[in-house]
Amino acid sequence: MQSPITAVERARLLDHGQVRADGLTIDPLPVVRLFTPDAHATWLLAALDPVDGDTAYGLIDLGLGMPELGYVKLSDLASIVGPLKQPAVMRDVYFQATRTLSDYVRLAQANGSIVD
Repeated sequence: MQSPITAVERARLLDHGQVRADGLTIDPLPVVRLFTPDAHATWLLAALDPVDGDTAYGLIDLGLGMPELGYVKLSDLASIVGPLKQPAVMRDVYFQATRTLSDYVRLAQANGSIVD
């Protein structure tokens, strides 16, 4: 099972996760955008738990009109496969965050989906 994020993204997510684990307030730019092309689910991930290295924190939009902050395990996302046994969760290689996580949350909740 291949990770849906790169080593560079993992390092940035872990840095943000360590700040959160240290109890400091942080409102970073999301590091990575993951999505399912067929199911309209999107994850804007901003931090990764430095203890388990698998639990990511960010804005989750499952395509139901109720995006919210939450946690997801990268291993769970990597284990989702489509009908041809290919990974169903993809990394947006062109994603460049243009606002902080809290700004994405505010806009997504106002619009019912992640806006960018």
